[in-house]
Amino acid sequence: MNLFKGKVTAVMWSVLVLAIIVVLAAGVTYAGFFFYGLAIRRAPKEFLAKTPDLKADPPVAGASWGEGAQWVSQQSFRNIEITSGDGLKLRGYYLPNERAQGRTAIVAHGYSGKAKDMGAVAKIYYEQLGYNVLMPDARGHGESGGNYIGFGWPERKDYLQWIQYIIDESGTGTQIVLHGISMGSATVLMTAGEKLPPEVKAVVADCGYSSVKAQLSYQLWRMYHLPSFPFVHSASLITKVKAGYFFGEASALRQVRKAEVPILFIHGDADKFVPFAMMDELYQACSSPKEKLVVHGAGHGLAYDTDKEGYISKVRDFVTRYVR
Repeated sequence: MNLFKGKVTAVMWSVLVLAIIVVLAAGVTYAGFFFYGLAIRRAPKEFLAKTPDLKADPPVAGASWGEGAQWVSQQSFRNIEITSGDGLKLRGYYLPNERAQGRTAIVAHGYSGKAKDMGAVAKIYYEQLGYNVLMPDARGHGESGGNYIGFGWPERKDYLQWIQYIIDESGTGTQIVLHGISMGSATVLMTAGEKLPPEVKAVVADCGYSSVKAQLSYQLWRMYHLPSFPFVHSASLITKVKAGYFFGEASALRQVRKAEVPILFIHGDADKFVPFAMMDELYQACSSPKEKLVVHGAGHGLAYDTDKEGYISKVRDFVTRYVR
């Protein structure tokens, strides 16, 4: 009898443990789908409006968004379209410049934004440096196709195609600079680690993250006080199934170790959305010619607003060193 009771008890414990494992697995899976929908799936990112890490404190006068939007509205961009390697229609906006002599800046926007949000940066290259300007809508943003956000990883291949478009457009003597902010910065850094044509002369990376895994783990703790494991790993698996990439693949840090093109790193030391420390990680890992600009007191994406003269001067000096 005691032996029978012992067996029953063991079975009950086994069933209980199995039930707990099933419940936990279901919970982690649900969390993975939730975070995929929150961060990766193409949808309005309403949570961004509520995060204090994206607000200037105190507010910066003359915000670049308004300045850039006004400038963009006064230009006659040519709408262009390419098809990505996986079949997405991608939209870009091209502005030729009579003074360019083959020099073009390709400008990459941030997470949940769109190409024409980058007017302030485009204006620097167009008016002060005399470049043609190309502003693409990233996949999953603006007028481009795609139902997910790649955080720069699939976009790096899209940018290789945009680069080739400019080479074909401008012909012999083409010289290209890539300039990105936030997710756009990570995009151009990830692109920098690919085998680039010699026409790409320099990269400017403003407040980019070191890797998608590190950035999402940081945000998971900041927003929900949850550890990376197992939630980021679950969301990563779902992202692989739905979007074709693991978070662990998407590393600007690994890409800059392979880079050969010169890179200028820019970051505000008051950035709490993409931690300022990530710039030093990237800078130290970079194997190509490099420089950095630290803008004191600047929050996320506010380096230009905080010190316009210093920002423009550094960008001008850096790119003119490598672009004839």
